[in-house]
Amino acid sequence: MRLPDEPAEPDDPVSLAVAITCRLGESPVWHPQEQALYWCDIPAGCVYRHDPRRGSLDHWTFDTDVGCLAPTLDGRLLLAMRDGLWRFDPRSGERERLARAPYDPALERFNDGKCDPRGAFWVGTIYEPREPARARLYRYRQGRLDPQAGGVVTANGLAWSPDGRRMYWSDTKAHRIDVFDVDPVGGDISGRRPFVQFPARDPAAPPEAYGGRPDGAAVDSEGAYWCAMYEGARLLRIAPDGTLLREVRLPVQCPTMPCFGGPDLRTLYVTTASDKRPPEERARQPWAGGVLSLRVDVPGLPAHLFLA
Repeated sequence: MRLPDEPAEPDDPVSLAVAITCRLGESPVWHPQEQALYWCDIPAGCVYRHDPRRGSLDHWTFDTDVGCLAPTLDGRLLLAMRDGLWRFDPRSGERERLARAPYDPALERFNDGKCDPRGAFWVGTIYEPREPARARLYRYRQGRLDPQAGGVVTANGLAWSPDGRRMYWSDTKAHRIDVFDVDPVGGDISGRRPFVQFPARDPAAPPEAYGGRPDGAAVDSEGAYWCAMYEGARLLRIAPDGTLLREVRLPVQCPTMPCFGGPDLRTLYVTTASDKRPPEERARQPWAGGVLSLRVDVPGLPAHLFLA
């Protein structure tokens, strides 16, 4: 990837969309039917819903980590929790287990996940001991939860190209984003290869020299890949050929994931983290843990609903 010669200036007005302090805000999803934003705070076991029109904020708390979520066709949510996949009805509070965790929950949990254009749910895991690289990517459809890829520590960055023929997936710890080919009929993946490799942190360099590592992501309607750079205080917009198109500086050190929302899908929402950050950093960055937003020129793609 070609990097800019000079750091980008904060030329994009970034706002605090939701004043909240999540420990690890993640998995923002703009619900295409409700026109509302959902996201989760993983270690707090919370799911949030924000309606910008009413200015409301609702939440639901569970007894274990909520790694990610996806809207379903019938108005409920699919939750990937530490102990498995659940279908949850926010209106009644009822939950139904769909699949048990395919790993040891003492060492691993679900992390980043989304639905593909065919309505199947893809979800990766994080191997919490960090070594070796035992985390995997799973696909849930027609009642089956099957492994699809592996060899990572922290699965992140899931996104599909507008035509559905490319899938992106990253390993945050390895500072790497991979890309797969997607079968246009069945949705199977193949041809895994590196998309972008970022430099690791240099212990001898000052902290501000570190550009961060790839976390959650989203693809816009032109096929560009927007990536949150955890500990890098920035978002990157990357072309399908790996060229860096744009850098947006953020007022928080740890953005976690962007998603497109609003009626025109031109509001880019960004979840952030505050957990385990140095006190002096927290004092300088009061928006850490909140949900940020900015307006962009190129709209995003509607979130896919879980159909299987």
